[in-house]
Amino acid sequence: MTETHDFFTPGTQLLVDHRGGKGMRDPALLEQVLTQALTDRGLPPQQVMIQPAEGRDGVTGVALLSAGHVAVQSWADQDYMSLDLLVPGEGVAKQLADDLARALLPDWTQIRAVLRNDFTPLPPAAA
Repeated sequence: MTETHDFFTPGTQLLVDHRGGKGMRDPALLEQVLTQALTDRGLPPQQVMIQPAEGRDGVTGVALLSAGHVAVQSWADQDYMSLDLLVPGEGVAKQLADDLARALLPDWTQIRAVLRNDFTPLPPAAA
């Protein structure tokens, strides 16, 4: 007899890369943009901490949610920002990524999705 489980999946985590745009060196702007975007999506942050990155030209920070987070790192001298979005709700992370892109106006964006707690067996390799 095969045992089956219903596994909890917290959702899809998005890894977002921005080239160019606002906020690369501005912790106050990023805090305001993150707080507003999360609140508009019904996810008011419990705490937001954005600060200048130590030892490099950029910022580092996180917005803590009751069931997720948004982490941000920028390297202004490279014109690059990374965002890590893990938020509850089907499709909410993509909506949030779009909201942040509209506010920060990057020249280029790349988004990769990772389904968390997904241990679906891979299909057998072709012989």
